Amino acid sequence: MILSDRDITRCMKKGIIRITPAPEKEQMGPASVDLTLSNEFWKSKKEVRRIDISKVGFSDVMERFKADTVELNPGAMILGRTVEKIELPPNICGRLEGRSSFARLGLAIHVTSSFIQPGSRNHQILEIVNLSNQKIIIKAGMRVSQVIFEELRSGTSKPYARFGRIARNQ
Repeated sequence: MILSDRDITRCMKKGIIRITPAPEKEQMGPASVDLTLSNEFWKSKKEVRRIDISKVGFSDVMERFKADTVELNPGAMILGRTVEKIELPPNICGRLEGRSSFARLGLAIHVTSSFIQPGSRNHQILEIVNLSNQKIIIKAGMRVSQVIFEELRSGTSKPYARFGRIARNQ
């Protein structure tokens, strides 16, 4: 079951879902919460020309940088981080979505990793891609994505904060 704004607000008041910093009223949608882009990004290292994913890991090919404004060329991809940290119990998961107003301009917010595992406790990493044929400028503080929460019939036996391998410390 997808949680409505009323459900999300109730869960946040009870501490079931924790979003830090707490979302402003205008971040709440009918069944979602808008997330804010931080000034932390990752881009491909310049010396990397080809990626054999069977032999290299994330840190081998990406480098972290901070910026208040980023200009994305057509077809370019960077990773961005949300300001908000989301903490979920074992019986609630989340799904990241782009916002339609930006999608209509050619900005995609995630390629494939939109799922937030139940029991997660982390900031979200956004796979930001310019699908248009013009340069797109994004800025820290923009609400470029949203999260939708869903309740599981039963809680997971493997909460991500304890059993996840990659995103535990985001």
